[in-house]
Amino acid sequence: MSSIEQAIAAIGDPMVRELAERGQSRTFPKNAVIINEGDRGDTLFVILAGKVKVYVSDDDGREMILDIHGPGDYVGEMSLDGRPRSASVMTLEQTTCSVITRDELRAAIAKNADVAMTIIATLIERARIATDNVKNLALMDVYGRVARLLLSLAKEEDGKLVVPEKMTQQDIADRVGASRDMISRIFKDLTIGGYVTIENRQITINRKPPARW
Repeated sequence: MSSIEQAIAAIGDPMVRELAERGQSRTFPKNAVIINEGDRGDTLFVILAGKVKVYVSDDDGREMILDIHGPGDYVGEMSLDGRPRSASVMTLEQTTCSVITRDELRAAIAKNADVAMTIIATLIERARIATDNVKNLALMDVYGRVARLLLSLAKEEDGKLVVPEKMTQQDIADRVGASRDMISRIFKDLTIGGYVTIENRQITINRKPPARW
């Protein structure tokens, strides 16, 4: 079994696995933009290996990251309606995808209605996340958004909460819609207060940060 076949077989969701089997595998280098916001596209990408970020940007090049996806996830599902892409997608490391055309996607849906239900469920979940993000941007200050992001990403390891993803302050700024300088000040306060420890870009939450600063 080839490495591509192994990667497809490892996908937990059988409907996503069925989609991946219909596509052509492509490998992209780190920092490759595989979907451009505003372009018209007709392909869906199932991630077999690697990691990508979904983001929006303005004319000045400022970005806000909407989500991060890895193996077993897919991006580009909005291509079904043929309208311009609503966000860009860039690889964060070398990434291999199964690329499925709109025609193949429609064929998969015609053959198995559960494929459509899987895509609909994903759209609903991502719409909920987008709504939550808008609410946080509107109603929470920058500190609150940072605290919420860290707690949502953290996983328990040896009795401590650790953010598995090694993130720079700019990465965090892009995720919460703030400047890097603001994030730097917040992390300085959190570190002095003993709430977090940062070593080699690995963030450990020593105790739950307060809801408000």
